[in-house]
Amino acid sequence: VQLQASGGGLVQAGGSLRLSCAGSGRTFNMYGVGWFRRAPGEEREFVATISWTGKYYSDSVKGRFTISRDNAKNTVYLQMDSLRPEDTAVYYCAARGRGLSSGTYYSRVDDYDYWGQGTQVTVSS
Repeated sequence: VQLQASGGGLVQAGGSLRLSCAGSGRTFNMYGVGWFRRAPGEEREFVATISWTGKYYSDSVKGRFTISRDNAKNTVYLQMDSLRPEDTAVYYCAARGRGLSSGTYYSRVDDYDYWGQGTQVTVSS
């Protein structure tokens, strides 16, 4: 599975961006997909995930970010609204090729098997 993240850029605080994660392979739509981010000097941090088990968000983005997927396009989106300077980071998408369990939300880096390259998001104050 190959993942291609795009959509990053520079935006003012309060603005919006939509990130895209395009996946390859006929089974991509069966995978759980997560978004993570890494700010300068910080560890990679969970943002949101989507799979047949549902959607799950970190507390820091809940109510501002929305994850969705278009199976016809093999693409997962992260709509980011009400952006804040602290959202500035490199954003990565990842896919989980292992099984998924109902009621389980996958928010750790090692829950995922495939990673795309990052896309930079910069929010100015």
